[in-house]
Amino acid sequence: MRITEAAQRLDTSPRMLRYRDLLGLLPPVREPAPVRQPATGHRGGTPARSQGPGRRARHRQFGKDDLEAVSLALEIEQHYDISPAALAFGLRVLTEPGVRAEVAELARRIGRIRPLPARALEFEKERALRLLSLASPPTRAAGSRRSARRPTRP
Repeated sequence: MRITEAAQRLDTSPRMLRYRDLLGLLPPVREPAPVRQPATGHRGGTPARSQGPGRRARHRQFGKDDLEAVSLALEIEQHYDISPAALAFGLRVLTEPGVRAEVAELARRIGRIRPLPARALEFEKERALRLLSLASPPTRAAGSRRSARRPTRP
């Protein structure tokens, strides 16, 4: 279905759907195969008025999955009382590790997330010491059975 019908079904405007599309809140458009057009428009040899060779004006077609995705976005916005831009940024935080790290650092600095506990450092230290003790050969007492059984060299 076209954007006007989709907007009516979702109880929004086509303009808001285009805005959501610009923000990345709609599924990507599935591109149809390009249509071949002749290079000239009429006998005079001037190019035809089109959007380029092999292209025609493409309008987003909304399917069932598209409508469900937009509907979910609208529900999230209403439930949490946020704007489409805020939701788009939330998606960016989830998908871009650099943005996620910067937002987490800000949250630590303003006290929204607790700093990493010192206990984590202690755990790592204990773990490293255990691994080091496994790598080094065990020390034996001088009076152990094995040392007593070995023949001594003259």
